[in-house]
Amino acid sequence: MINMKTLTTKMAFFLLVLLISTAAMAESITSPNGLLKLNFSVNAQGEPVYELSYKDKEVIKPSKLGLELKNDPGLMNGFTLTDAKTSTFDETWEPVWGEVKSIRNHYNELAVTLDQKAQDRNIVIRFRLYDDGLGFRYEFPLQKNLNYFVIKEEHSQFAMTGDHTAFWIPGDYDTQEYDYTESKLSEIRGLMNGAITDNASQASFSPTGVQTSLQMKTADGLYINLHEAALVDYSCMNLNLDDKNLVFESWLTPDAVGDKGYMQTPCKSPWRTVIVSDDARDILASKLTLNLNDPCAYEDVSWIKPVKYVGVWWEMITGKSSWAYTDDVLSVKLGETDYSKTKPNGRHGANNENVKRYIDFAAEHGFDQVLVEGWNEGWEDWFGHSKDYVFDFVTAYPDFDVKMLNEYAKSKGVKLMMHHETSASVRNYERHMDKAYQFMVDNGYNAVKSGYVGNIISGRTPLWSVDE
Repeated sequence: MINMKTLTTKMAFFLLVLLISTAAMAESITSPNGLLKLNFSVNAQGEPVYELSYKDKEVIKPSKLGLELKNDPGLMNGFTLTDAKTSTFDETWEPVWGEVKSIRNHYNELAVTLDQKAQDRNIVIRFRLYDDGLGFRYEFPLQKNLNYFVIKEEHSQFAMTGDHTAFWIPGDYDTQEYDYTESKLSEIRGLMNGAITDNASQASFSPTGVQTSLQMKTADGLYINLHEAALVDYSCMNLNLDDKNLVFESWLTPDAVGDKGYMQTPCKSPWRTVIVSDDARDILASKLTLNLNDPCAYEDVSWIKPVKYVGVWWEMITGKSSWAYTDDVLSVKLGETDYSKTKPNGRHGANNENVKRYIDFAAEHGFDQVLVEGWNEGWEDWFGHSKDYVFDFVTAYPDFDVKMLNEYAKSKGVKLMMHHETSASVRNYERHMDKAYQFMVDNGYNAVKSGYVGNIISGRTPLWSVDE
Protein backbone atom coordinates (compact mmCIF):
# COMPACT_ATOMS: atom_id res chain seq x y z
CA MET A 1 0.00 0.00 0.00
CA ILE A 2 1.32 3.44 -0.94
CA ASN A 3 2.18 5.64 1.99
CA MET A 4 0.50 8.93 0.99
CA LYS A 5 2.48 10.91 3.55
CA THR A 6 5.76 9.60 2.17
CA LEU A 7 4.61 10.27 -1.40
CA THR A 8 3.53 13.79 -0.52
CA THR A 9 6.84 14.46 1.19
CA LYS A 10 8.80 13.19 -1.82
CA MET A 11 6.69 15.23 -4.22
CA ALA A 12 7.16 18.36 -2.14
CA PHE A 13 10.91 17.74 -2.01
CA PHE A 14 10.98 17.23 -5.80
CA LEU A 15 9.10 20.46 -6.41
CA LEU A 16 11.40 22.32 -4.05
CA VAL A 17 14.48 21.02 -5.86
CA LEU A 18 12.89 21.92 -9.19
CA LEU A 19 12.06 25.40 -7.92
CA ILE A 20 15.58 25.96 -6.60
CA SER A 21 17.07 24.60 -9.84
CA THR A 22 14.87 26.87 -11.93
CA ALA A 23 15.72 29.88 -9.78
CA ALA A 24 19.40 29.12 -10.18
CA MET A 25 18.98 29.24 -13.95
CA ALA A 26 17.10 32.58 -13.99
CA GLU A 27 18.14 36.17 -13.33
CA SER A 28 16.52 39.59 -13.64
CA ILE A 29 17.34 43.28 -13.44
CA THR A 30 15.37 46.52 -13.71
CA SER A 31 16.26 49.85 -15.27
CA PRO A 32 17.47 52.64 -12.93
CA ASN A 33 13.96 54.17 -12.87
CA GLY A 34 12.35 50.76 -12.36
CA LEU A 35 10.07 50.97 -15.43
CA LEU A 36 11.88 48.38 -17.57
CA LYS A 37 12.49 44.82 -16.41
CA LEU A 38 14.68 42.16 -18.03
CA ASN A 39 14.30 38.47 -17.27
CA PHE A 40 16.95 35.96 -18.36
CA SER A 41 16.84 32.19 -18.12
CA VAL A 42 18.19 28.99 -19.61
CA ASN A 43 15.46 26.60 -20.74
CA ALA A 44 15.32 22.81 -20.59
CA GLN A 45 17.26 22.52 -23.85
CA GLY A 46 20.02 24.73 -22.52
CA GLU A 47 19.00 27.65 -24.75
CA PRO A 48 19.51 31.22 -23.47
CA VAL A 49 16.19 33.10 -23.26
CA TYR A 50 15.40 36.72 -22.39
CA GLU A 51 12.23 38.79 -22.12
CA LEU A 52 11.59 42.50 -21.59
CA SER A 53 8.71 44.47 -20.05
CA TYR A 54 7.94 48.19 -19.69
CA LYS A 55 5.59 49.51 -17.01
CA ASP A 56 4.49 45.89 -16.50
CA LYS A 57 3.59 45.58 -20.21
CA GLU A 58 5.34 42.86 -22.17
CA VAL A 59 7.61 44.35 -24.87
CA ILE A 60 9.68 41.34 -25.95
CA LYS A 61 8.17 37.91 -25.30
CA PRO A 62 10.54 35.07 -24.33
CA SER A 63 13.18 35.10 -27.10
CA LYS A 64 16.09 32.77 -27.72
CA LEU A 65 19.72 33.78 -28.19
CA GLY A 66 22.61 31.98 -29.86
CA LEU A 67 24.97 31.67 -32.80
CA GLU A 68 25.27 29.02 -35.49
CA LEU A 69 28.90 28.32 -36.37
CA LYS A 70 30.45 26.88 -39.52
CA ASN A 71 31.71 23.29 -39.21
CA ASP A 72 30.98 23.40 -35.48
CA PRO A 73 28.14 22.27 -33.16
CA GLY A 74 27.44 25.95 -32.56
CA LEU A 75 26.57 28.16 -29.63
CA MET A 76 22.82 27.57 -29.67
CA ASN A 77 22.02 25.14 -26.82
CA GLY A 78 23.43 22.79 -24.22
CA PHE A 79 24.26 25.69 -21.90
CA THR A 80 24.11 25.91 -18.12
CA LEU A 81 24.13 29.17 -16.22
CA THR A 82 27.25 29.10 -14.07
CA ASP A 83 27.66 32.72 -13.05
CA ALA A 84 25.65 35.95 -12.99
CA LYS A 85 27.06 39.33 -12.01
CA THR A 86 25.03 42.51 -11.62
CA SER A 87 26.34 46.05 -11.39
CA THR A 88 25.30 49.69 -11.72
CA PHE A 89 27.08 52.36 -13.72
CA ASP A 90 26.49 56.11 -13.83
CA GLU A 91 28.64 58.72 -15.56
CA THR A 92 28.26 61.86 -17.64
CA TRP A 93 30.42 62.34 -20.71
CA GLU A 94 30.85 64.95 -23.43
CA PRO A 95 30.52 63.97 -27.09
CA VAL A 96 32.86 65.48 -29.66
CA TRP A 97 29.82 66.97 -31.36
CA GLY A 98 26.06 66.50 -31.37
CA GLU A 99 22.76 67.95 -30.21
CA VAL A 100 23.72 68.16 -26.53
CA LYS A 101 26.84 69.15 -24.61
CA SER A 102 26.78 66.19 -22.21
CA ILE A 103 25.22 62.72 -22.09
CA ARG A 104 24.37 60.68 -19.03
CA ASN A 105 25.34 57.00 -19.25
CA HIS A 106 23.31 55.32 -16.52
CA TYR A 107 22.42 51.64 -16.56
CA ASN A 108 22.04 48.47 -14.55
CA GLU A 109 23.97 45.50 -15.93
CA LEU A 110 23.62 41.74 -15.86
CA ALA A 111 26.48 39.59 -17.19
CA VAL A 112 25.73 35.86 -17.39
CA THR A 113 28.36 33.19 -17.98
CA LEU A 114 27.07 30.16 -19.86
CA ASP A 115 29.00 26.89 -19.94
CA GLN A 116 28.56 24.52 -22.86
CA LYS A 117 29.75 21.35 -21.17
CA ALA A 118 29.69 19.09 -24.23
CA GLN A 119 32.14 21.40 -26.04
CA ASP A 120 34.05 22.42 -22.90
CA ARG A 121 33.72 26.14 -23.51
CA ASN A 122 31.78 29.17 -22.33
CA ILE A 123 30.40 32.50 -23.48
CA VAL A 124 29.16 35.61 -21.72
CA ILE A 125 25.96 37.47 -22.59
CA ARG A 126 25.97 41.00 -21.22
CA PHE A 127 22.75 42.99 -20.75
CA ARG A 128 22.61 46.71 -20.02
CA LEU A 129 19.24 48.13 -19.06
CA TYR A 130 18.76 51.88 -19.36
CA ASP A 131 15.69 53.97 -18.58
CA ASP A 132 15.01 54.13 -22.34
CA GLY A 133 15.87 50.60 -23.42
CA LEU A 134 18.03 47.51 -23.51
CA GLY A 135 21.35 46.59 -25.05
CA PHE A 136 22.81 43.08 -25.11
CA ARG A 137 25.83 41.48 -26.73
CA TYR A 138 27.74 38.20 -26.91
CA GLU A 139 31.26 37.99 -25.51
CA PHE A 140 33.69 35.20 -26.36
CA PRO A 141 36.57 34.70 -23.88
CA LEU A 142 39.86 33.24 -25.06
CA GLN A 143 39.83 29.48 -24.52
CA LYS A 144 41.13 26.26 -26.04
CA ASN A 145 37.84 25.15 -27.61
CA LEU A 146 36.73 28.58 -28.81
CA ASN A 147 39.60 30.37 -30.46
CA TYR A 148 39.10 30.92 -34.20
CA PHE A 149 35.58 30.41 -35.48
CA VAL A 150 33.34 31.38 -38.40
CA ILE A 151 29.79 32.61 -37.88
CA LYS A 152 27.24 30.95 -40.12
CA GLU A 153 24.35 32.94 -38.61
CA GLU A 154 23.47 34.81 -35.45
CA HIS A 155 20.09 33.80 -34.06
CA SER A 156 19.12 36.63 -31.74
CA GLN A 157 15.35 36.74 -31.49
CA PHE A 158 12.95 39.61 -30.81
CA ALA A 159 9.52 38.08 -30.23
CA MET A 160 6.78 40.66 -30.65
CA THR A 161 3.66 40.76 -28.49
CA GLY A 162 1.26 41.54 -31.35
CA ASP A 163 0.83 42.55 -34.97
CA HIS A 164 2.45 45.95 -34.53
CA THR A 165 2.53 48.79 -37.03
CA ALA A 166 6.02 48.94 -38.51
CA PHE A 167 7.90 51.57 -40.50
CA TRP A 168 10.30 49.54 -42.62
CA ILE A 169 12.50 49.27 -45.67
CA PRO A 170 13.38 45.97 -47.40
CA GLY A 171 16.27 43.95 -46.07
CA ASP A 172 19.09 44.36 -48.57
CA TYR A 173 22.82 43.68 -48.49
CA ASP A 174 23.71 46.51 -50.88
CA THR A 175 21.45 49.52 -50.40
CA GLN A 176 19.22 51.42 -48.02
CA GLU A 177 17.84 53.65 -50.75
CA TYR A 178 14.20 52.65 -50.45
CA ASP A 179 11.07 54.55 -49.44
CA TYR A 180 9.71 53.56 -46.05
CA THR A 181 6.56 51.46 -45.93
CA GLU A 182 4.08 51.69 -43.05
CA SER A 183 2.21 48.45 -42.46
CA LYS A 184 1.30 45.76 -39.97
CA LEU A 185 3.98 43.13 -39.42
CA SER A 186 1.71 40.52 -40.99
CA GLU A 187 1.50 42.64 -44.15
CA ILE A 188 5.24 42.87 -44.86
CA ARG A 189 5.34 39.72 -47.01
CA GLY A 190 2.52 40.91 -49.27
CA LEU A 191 4.01 44.38 -49.68
CA MET A 192 7.65 43.39 -50.16
CA ASN A 193 7.70 43.16 -53.97
CA GLY A 194 6.25 46.64 -54.29
CA ALA A 195 8.65 48.03 -51.67
CA ILE A 196 11.72 46.78 -53.58
CA THR A 197 12.10 49.53 -56.14
CA ASP A 198 14.80 49.48 -58.82
CA ASN A 199 18.29 50.36 -57.66
CA ALA A 200 21.62 50.18 -59.40
CA SER A 201 22.97 47.71 -56.85
CA GLN A 202 20.70 45.65 -54.62
CA ALA A 203 20.45 42.20 -53.03
CA SER A 204 17.35 41.41 -51.00
CA PHE A 205 17.44 38.20 -48.97
CA SER A 206 13.92 37.39 -47.76
CA PRO A 207 10.26 38.23 -48.44
CA THR A 208 9.99 39.27 -44.78
CA GLY A 209 13.47 40.70 -44.29
CA VAL A 210 13.81 44.32 -43.14
CA GLN A 211 16.65 46.61 -42.17
CA THR A 212 17.46 48.25 -38.87
CA SER A 213 16.73 50.56 -37.35
CA LEU A 214 13.17 49.26 -37.30
CA GLN A 215 10.52 51.48 -35.74
CA MET A 216 7.23 50.02 -34.51
CA LYS A 217 4.10 51.14 -32.66
CA THR A 218 1.87 48.80 -30.70
CA ALA A 219 -1.93 48.93 -30.60
CA ASP A 220 -1.83 50.36 -27.08
CA GLY A 221 0.57 53.18 -27.98
CA LEU A 222 3.98 51.74 -27.11
CA TYR A 223 6.89 52.66 -29.38
CA ILE A 224 9.65 50.10 -29.97
CA ASN A 225 12.87 50.50 -31.96
CA LEU A 226 15.23 47.61 -32.86
CA HIS A 227 18.78 48.40 -33.91
CA GLU A 228 22.44 47.83 -33.00
CA ALA A 229 25.40 49.74 -31.58
CA ALA A 230 29.21 49.46 -31.55
CA LEU A 231 29.27 47.77 -34.95
CA VAL A 232 33.01 47.14 -35.31
CA ASP A 233 34.74 44.19 -37.02
CA TYR A 234 31.45 42.36 -37.42
CA SER A 235 28.75 41.98 -40.03
CA CYS A 236 25.84 44.42 -39.93
CA MET A 237 22.48 43.09 -38.78
CA ASN A 238 19.24 42.88 -40.73
CA LEU A 239 16.07 41.32 -39.31
CA ASN A 240 14.08 38.43 -40.71
CA LEU A 241 10.46 38.07 -39.61
CA ASP A 242 8.68 34.81 -38.87
CA ASP A 243 5.31 36.31 -39.75
CA LYS A 244 3.34 33.36 -38.43
CA ASN A 245 4.69 33.79 -34.91
CA LEU A 246 5.67 37.48 -35.19
CA VAL A 247 9.27 36.81 -34.17
CA PHE A 248 12.14 38.82 -35.62
CA GLU A 249 15.55 37.16 -35.81
CA SER A 250 18.93 38.65 -36.62
CA TRP A 251 20.16 38.07 -40.17
CA LEU A 252 23.78 39.04 -40.75
CA THR A 253 25.21 40.34 -44.02
CA PRO A 254 27.46 37.69 -45.62
CA ASP A 255 30.69 38.05 -47.53
CA ALA A 256 31.15 36.83 -51.10
CA VAL A 257 31.38 33.17 -50.03
CA GLY A 258 28.43 33.30 -47.65
CA ASP A 259 30.25 33.48 -44.33
CA LYS A 260 29.02 36.03 -41.80
CA GLY A 261 31.89 36.58 -39.42
CA TYR A 262 35.51 35.58 -38.92
CA MET A 263 36.21 35.70 -35.20
CA GLN A 264 39.29 35.35 -33.03
CA THR A 265 38.87 35.29 -29.27
CA PRO A 266 38.78 37.25 -27.10
CA CYS A 267 36.14 39.15 -29.03
CA LYS A 268 32.56 40.36 -28.87
CA SER A 269 29.54 41.08 -31.00
CA PRO A 270 27.93 44.50 -31.45
CA TRP A 271 25.16 45.47 -29.06
CA ARG A 272 21.61 44.55 -30.08
CA THR A 273 19.30 47.34 -28.93
CA VAL A 274 15.64 47.70 -27.98
CA ILE A 275 14.53 51.28 -27.31
CA VAL A 276 11.11 51.55 -25.65
CA SER A 277 8.77 54.40 -24.70
CA ASP A 278 5.13 55.40 -24.71
CA ASP A 279 6.21 58.78 -26.12
CA ALA A 280 7.51 58.73 -29.71
CA ARG A 281 9.73 61.74 -29.01
CA ASP A 282 11.76 59.69 -26.56
CA ILE A 283 12.84 57.32 -29.33
CA LEU A 284 14.35 60.16 -31.32
CA ALA A 285 15.93 61.74 -28.25
CA SER A 286 17.41 58.49 -26.92
CA LYS A 287 21.16 58.42 -26.40
CA LEU A 288 21.24 54.66 -25.81
CA THR A 289 23.09 53.97 -29.07
CA LEU A 290 25.74 56.58 -28.33
CA ASN A 291 26.18 55.26 -24.81
CA LEU A 292 26.72 51.72 -26.09
CA ASN A 293 29.17 52.75 -28.79
CA ASP A 294 32.85 52.55 -27.87
CA PRO A 295 34.29 55.74 -26.33
CA CYS A 296 36.21 58.07 -28.61
CA ALA A 297 39.73 56.70 -29.11
CA TYR A 298 41.27 60.11 -29.82
CA GLU A 299 42.78 62.04 -26.92
CA ASP A 300 43.01 65.21 -29.00
CA VAL A 301 39.74 66.01 -30.79
CA SER A 302 40.43 69.69 -31.39
CA TRP A 303 40.91 69.08 -35.12
CA ILE A 304 37.37 67.70 -35.56
CA LYS A 305 35.17 70.55 -36.79
CA PRO A 306 31.52 69.81 -37.65
CA VAL A 307 30.41 71.81 -40.67
CA LYS A 308 27.30 72.66 -42.66
CA TYR A 309 27.72 72.32 -46.40
CA VAL A 310 25.91 72.60 -49.70
CA GLY A 311 26.83 70.54 -52.72
CA VAL A 312 27.03 70.32 -56.47
CA TRP A 313 25.43 66.89 -56.72
CA TRP A 314 21.66 67.03 -56.34
CA GLU A 315 21.30 68.71 -59.70
CA MET A 316 22.96 65.63 -61.18
CA ILE A 317 20.57 63.34 -59.32
CA THR A 318 17.59 65.22 -60.75
CA GLY A 319 19.01 65.08 -64.29
CA LYS A 320 19.56 68.83 -64.65
CA SER A 321 23.31 68.34 -64.89
CA SER A 322 25.75 65.49 -65.39
CA TRP A 323 28.82 64.23 -63.60
CA ALA A 324 30.46 63.56 -66.99
CA TYR A 325 32.26 66.31 -68.92
CA THR A 326 31.54 64.98 -72.41
CA ASP A 327 29.26 62.60 -74.29
CA ASP A 328 31.94 61.83 -76.90
CA VAL A 329 33.95 59.31 -74.87
CA LEU A 330 32.54 55.80 -74.57
CA SER A 331 35.59 54.28 -72.91
CA VAL A 332 37.88 56.24 -70.59
CA LYS A 333 41.49 55.22 -70.07
CA LEU A 334 43.08 57.37 -67.42
CA GLY A 335 46.27 59.00 -68.62
CA GLU A 336 45.40 58.27 -72.25
CA THR A 337 42.02 59.88 -72.88
CA ASP A 338 42.63 63.53 -73.89
CA TYR A 339 39.66 65.58 -72.74
CA SER A 340 41.03 68.73 -74.39
CA LYS A 341 40.13 67.15 -77.72
CA THR A 342 36.55 66.28 -76.75
CA LYS A 343 33.40 68.37 -77.03
CA PRO A 344 31.89 69.47 -73.68
CA ASN A 345 28.32 68.27 -73.29
CA GLY A 346 27.16 71.57 -71.81
CA ARG A 347 25.59 69.83 -68.81
CA HIS A 348 28.66 69.23 -66.69
CA GLY A 349 27.76 70.43 -63.20
CA ALA A 350 31.27 70.76 -61.75
CA ASN A 351 32.33 73.72 -63.89
CA ASN A 352 34.03 76.88 -62.67
CA GLU A 353 31.11 79.28 -62.98
CA ASN A 354 28.57 76.93 -61.41
CA VAL A 355 30.85 76.11 -58.49
CA LYS A 356 31.53 79.82 -57.89
CA ARG A 357 27.75 80.34 -57.75
CA TYR A 358 27.50 77.68 -55.02
CA ILE A 359 30.40 79.29 -53.15
CA ASP A 360 28.63 82.66 -53.24
CA PHE A 361 25.43 81.04 -51.96
CA ALA A 362 27.29 79.27 -49.13
CA ALA A 363 29.02 82.51 -48.07
CA GLU A 364 25.77 84.46 -48.10
CA HIS A 365 23.78 81.93 -46.10
CA GLY A 366 26.32 80.79 -43.51
CA PHE A 367 27.44 77.45 -44.92
CA ASP A 368 30.99 76.36 -44.18
CA GLN A 369 31.85 74.22 -47.19
CA VAL A 370 30.83 73.34 -50.75
CA LEU A 371 30.95 69.71 -51.87
CA VAL A 372 31.66 69.23 -55.58
CA GLU A 373 31.00 65.90 -57.26
CA GLY A 374 32.05 65.13 -60.83
CA TRP A 375 35.13 67.35 -60.78
CA ASN A 376 37.62 64.66 -61.80
CA GLU A 377 38.20 62.69 -65.00
CA GLY A 378 36.53 59.32 -65.53
CA TRP A 379 32.79 59.83 -65.04
CA GLU A 380 31.86 58.93 -68.63
CA ASP A 381 32.07 55.17 -67.97
CA TRP A 382 32.40 55.02 -64.19
CA PHE A 383 29.49 52.75 -63.39
CA GLY A 384 28.19 49.33 -64.36
CA HIS A 385 31.28 47.96 -66.11
CA SER A 386 33.14 46.32 -63.21
CA LYS A 387 35.92 48.73 -64.05
CA ASP A 388 38.93 48.55 -61.77
CA TYR A 389 41.09 51.54 -62.76
CA VAL A 390 38.19 53.96 -62.75
CA PHE A 391 39.44 57.21 -61.11
CA ASP A 392 42.81 58.57 -60.01
CA PHE A 393 41.29 61.20 -57.68
CA VAL A 394 43.80 63.91 -58.69
CA THR A 395 43.11 64.83 -62.33
CA ALA A 396 40.48 67.52 -62.87
CA TYR A 397 38.29 68.05 -65.93
CA PRO A 398 39.29 70.98 -68.18
CA ASP A 399 36.47 73.21 -66.86
CA PHE A 400 37.33 72.73 -63.18
CA ASP A 401 40.25 74.88 -61.98
CA VAL A 402 41.23 73.39 -58.62
CA LYS A 403 43.61 76.17 -57.55
CA MET A 404 41.41 79.07 -58.65
CA LEU A 405 38.25 77.69 -57.05
CA ASN A 406 39.92 76.98 -53.73
CA GLU A 407 41.37 80.47 -53.66
CA TYR A 408 37.98 81.94 -54.54
CA ALA A 409 36.32 79.93 -51.78
CA LYS A 410 38.96 81.08 -49.29
CA SER A 411 38.31 84.72 -50.24
CA LYS A 412 34.66 84.17 -49.35
CA GLY A 413 35.36 82.47 -46.01
CA VAL A 414 34.31 79.08 -47.42
CA LYS A 415 36.17 75.83 -48.13
CA LEU A 416 35.66 73.28 -50.87
CA MET A 417 34.93 69.69 -49.83
CA MET A 418 36.62 66.91 -51.78
CA HIS A 419 34.68 64.02 -53.32
CA HIS A 420 36.12 60.53 -53.89
CA GLU A 421 33.79 58.12 -55.66
CA THR A 422 35.31 54.64 -55.65
CA SER A 423 32.65 53.04 -57.88
CA ALA A 424 33.00 50.08 -55.46
CA SER A 425 36.54 49.42 -56.72
CA VAL A 426 38.08 49.33 -53.27
CA ARG A 427 41.49 48.14 -54.45
CA ASN A 428 41.71 51.03 -56.94
CA TYR A 429 41.00 53.52 -54.17
CA GLU A 430 43.63 51.92 -51.97
CA ARG A 431 46.28 52.18 -54.66
CA HIS A 432 45.57 55.91 -55.07
CA MET A 433 44.87 56.99 -51.49
CA ASP A 434 48.30 58.39 -50.64
CA LYS A 435 48.43 60.66 -53.67
CA ALA A 436 44.76 61.55 -53.39
CA TYR A 437 45.05 62.75 -49.79
CA GLN A 438 48.32 64.57 -50.49
CA PHE A 439 46.52 66.31 -53.36
CA MET A 440 43.90 67.46 -50.85
CA VAL A 441 46.55 68.84 -48.49
CA ASP A 442 48.39 70.61 -51.31
CA ASN A 443 45.20 72.29 -52.52
CA GLY A 444 43.56 73.34 -49.26
CA TYR A 445 40.95 70.62 -48.78
CA ASN A 446 40.40 69.38 -45.23
CA ALA A 447 37.34 67.14 -45.68
CA VAL A 448 36.27 64.43 -48.11
CA LYS A 449 33.03 62.66 -48.93
CA SER A 450 33.76 59.14 -50.15
CA GLY A 451 31.30 57.06 -52.17
CA TYR A 452 31.01 53.32 -52.81
CA VAL A 453 28.30 53.06 -55.45
CA GLY A 454 28.03 49.76 -57.32
CA ASN A 455 28.64 46.06 -56.92
CA ILE A 456 31.93 45.37 -55.16
CA ILE A 457 34.42 44.36 -57.84
CA SER A 458 36.84 42.23 -55.84
CA GLY A 459 35.11 38.87 -55.45
CA ARG A 460 36.51 38.23 -51.99
CA THR A 461 35.96 41.66 -50.46
CA PRO A 462 33.73 41.12 -47.39
CA LEU A 463 30.68 43.28 -46.83
CA TRP A 464 31.70 44.56 -43.42
CA SER A 465 30.40 47.71 -41.77
CA VAL A 466 32.07 49.87 -39.18
CA ASP A 467 30.39 52.43 -36.93
CA GLU A 468 32.36 55.57 -36.46
